[in-house]
Amino acid sequence: LTGVLDDCLCDIESIDDFNTFKIFPKIQKLQERDYFRYYKVNLKRPCPFWADDGHCSIKDCHVEPCPESKIPVGIKAGSSNKYSKAANNSKELEDCEQANKLGAVNSTLSNQSKEAFIDWARYDDSQDHFCELDDERSPDAQYVDLLLNPERYTGYKGPSAWRVWNSIYEENCFKPRSVYRPLNPLAPSRGGDDGESFYTWLEGLCLEKRVFYKLISGLHASINLHLCANYLLEETWGKPRWGPNVKEFTRRFDPIETKGEGPRRLKNLYFLYLIELRALSKVAPYFERSVVDLYTGNGHEDAESKALLLEIFRDTKSFHMHFDEKSMFAGDKKGAKSLKEEFRLHFKNISRIMDCVGCDKCRLWGKLQTQGLGTALKILFSEKEIQNLPENSPSKGFQLTRQEIVALVNAFGRLSTSIKELQNFKVLLQQTR
Repeated sequence: LTGVLDDCLCDIESIDDFNTFKIFPKIQKLQERDYFRYYKVNLKRPCPFWADDGHCSIKDCHVEPCPESKIPVGIKAGSSNKYSKAANNSKELEDCEQANKLGAVNSTLSNQSKEAFIDWARYDDSQDHFCELDDERSPDAQYVDLLLNPERYTGYKGPSAWRVWNSIYEENCFKPRSVYRPLNPLAPSRGGDDGESFYTWLEGLCLEKRVFYKLISGLHASINLHLCANYLLEETWGKPRWGPNVKEFTRRFDPIETKGEGPRRLKNLYFLYLIELRALSKVAPYFERSVVDLYTGNGHEDAESKALLLEIFRDTKSFHMHFDEKSMFAGDKKGAKSLKEEFRLHFKNISRIMDCVGCDKCRLWGKLQTQGLGTALKILFSEKEIQNLPENSPSKGFQLTRQEIVALVNAFGRLSTSIKELQNFKVLLQQTR
């Protein structure tokens, strides 16, 4: 995977070096800070598009595994009765139990943290917000410690997971029904067409719609990379061992196994990285103001967190091959405004689809990374408002909520990790040859 990316003048090698030596070590540190490790999210919102099926058709799957004592004897007996339904579906049941266990969100929080959150909310309420997120105020919204809930393989797969991604691509990427994505498991067989008709269609789109597809594809590739890099390799005596799964990585990204599709998806990951990197460099003036602090109540830690964040912003500004967002929505004013609104609504719809993910841990990270990308797009399309911010008072022109800030940093942290993991897989693949 080398060379220049499409739709921008940047090469993969430059991004690899910049990420490895400048961004990755610092963004990892920042994600461990209290301000950035706790994310408020509502994991109980019903799917607005279809009836909740969840993985293994269990409602509220992965929230709380059923205790052994409450499992009916008939299910526990399993294969001892070849006529029982459980016996006929023992593999399915096994997969389901594993997914329940691996997909559970650890909601453990110390009393000290809970008290701090009340203080945080009081502080946030005193700020002059540009937009209010209803979800944050829902009684179902809860703080989750992201360090206790790393994004990794959970066993969530099959029709339920396909349906989510299919809905995202088929209904929200400006694509006609007659054009099928390569390797789509839900598409009819297309004979000898290895996706060429899809890419012919994609190249014929305007830049904005092409960018939209690449962002979603890049996010999908990044999530798949995390699952391959943090895979359940074995479980002995109840102790899981997590690590990179080269076989799974090859299955998802190898040029031969994916008929050339894998490298294209990984290039879209780099493109997404560039978009979010550009957003971070653009939003720096917002955080450079003295009126903005990363409040947790611990003055010393808050100052250190802000200093580290500003250091990362300085690094992002030093990158010399940024994506030029001015090339987007640059047509006639009326057409550009209409396209931008269409772009926004499509993206908003994708964020709602994340409520249809049937595994809580996958839903958590899906929502966070979608919100992080949404925040990055909001920044890129608010350049004038950011430039005109007053130094010493909150502004109605442009405002970021705590939730948006946490999502933005952690989403970019995930992309930075993906690119680092990709380097690791390159080394592992060379060792296995």
